[in-house]
Amino acid sequence: MKNKIQIPKTIVIASHNHGKVKEINILLNDINVTAIPISVFSKKEPIEDGNSFAQNALIKARNAKNLSKQTSLADDSGLCVDSLNGEPGIYSARWAGESKNFNLAMSIIEKKLINIENKNAHFFCALALVTENNKEYVFEGKINGKLTFPPRGNKGFGYDPVFIPENKTLTFGEMAPQEKELISHRAHAFNQFKESIIVK
Repeated sequence: MKNKIQIPKTIVIASHNHGKVKEINILLNDINVTAIPISVFSKKEPIEDGNSFAQNALIKARNAKNLSKQTSLADDSGLCVDSLNGEPGIYSARWAGESKNFNLAMSIIEKKLINIENKNAHFFCALALVTENNKEYVFEGKINGKLTFPPRGNKGFGYDPVFIPENKTLTFGEMAPQEKELISHRAHAFNQFKESIIVK
């Protein structure tokens, strides 16, 4: 990308998930950008009715920008399980229910995979940026791995305790945040984002 995207030093993250906001701030630390959650401006969440991670990320970023009037970043990510035809995919959070109970979501996947040998899966992340003047950009990242049950580790969030990245022995739930952020799907998307922006 020849012309870098200008962003301010403070941006809004379109997420009410404290784990995700914390993780994103770690990823932004090296470019001196601070992310504040959309919950500072509104508790209302948009209806995510897109057909892809990118569409849902854009829905959230546009909503955050409209509510805050500031440059907004949204991440839509999820776990895609090969033997479940890519599910839960864009419905990853919804499988955890209204109470965001990911122990429930992980147990649903475990039950669906009983007697199925192929436990291959990947995490996918779409990162959407909507600037103050309503320019829109999407960056994507992916990491392959396999699932393990029962869940291991209490670091990270979501499905991290059942996902072992390719060529690793620890789950994301067992890894230190800094180790996870070197290789995660979100890190891959953020690397593209960082290469495309200039902080003003």
